[in-house]
Amino acid sequence: MKVKLKLLGFGLMIVMISACGLINEKNKGKGINFFPISTDRNLGLQVSSQIDNDPAQYPLLDSVKYSKIYNYLYGIRDQILNSGQVSLKDDFSWRLRIVKDDNTLNAFCTPGGYIYFYTGILKYLDSEDQLAGVMAHEIAHADMRHSTRQLTSMYGLQLIEQVALGNSSMLSQLVISVAGLKFSRKHESQADEMSVKYLCGTQYNAAGGAGFFQKLMHEGQGAKAPEFLSTHPSSDKRIEEFINHKITMGCTGNQDFKERYKENISTLP
Repeated sequence: MKVKLKLLGFGLMIVMISACGLINEKNKGKGINFFPISTDRNLGLQVSSQIDNDPAQYPLLDSVKYSKIYNYLYGIRDQILNSGQVSLKDDFSWRLRIVKDDNTLNAFCTPGGYIYFYTGILKYLDSEDQLAGVMAHEIAHADMRHSTRQLTSMYGLQLIEQVALGNSSMLSQLVISVAGLKFSRKHESQADEMSVKYLCGTQYNAAGGAGFFQKLMHEGQGAKAPEFLSTHPSSDKRIEEFINHKITMGCTGNQDFKERYKENISTLP
């Protein structure tokens, strides 16, 4: 009986914590999440550690040897983080890594802000505002805590209680789940909107994220869009929404810094 009461009490505590989170300004309008922010950090750290130790699947470029391109990416990241719009700017790592794979058009960000770009997408994009748009989209997924929100929906309180009580196998299961997560249509749309919001106060064309879709559609590759920018909603719909968000928010930046982008991308192997 005492054990049951203890678990019930813990469950109520989790609910109370999450309820407080719902009225906290950082979580306003983002939906229910029973996990504390520390879980995002821990999951991200474990996923990044697995990636770091799996060079066969994730051949990461050395950040010292390729310091120029890393410094370039970090400069773009800093503009996004310093926009004043990233709620968890000071809570997450926001570390960047480049995966050497020219055949993969992909980028992703783990919970806790570990950001990964494949050389394939870096070489595919045409300008700095497009890269900034993609990066801002990925940062938004972590900032909005989409991964742990989906885990909340998938597992509910039972698994969360086990993790909080120190069940390491359950934590490992969460790490595996994070690696296989596909964001919902709602979360993709939210990340698109936040991408524009993050870039709105910069010199960039705030709808730069639309450029990736425009190029895919122009080349007839809409059906091959990578998972990180799901085709749900459709590419043409997302282009329209990027542009509409820019207009609605009154964003005035229009720079693409195309030549600077080409110069830096040329340093990739």
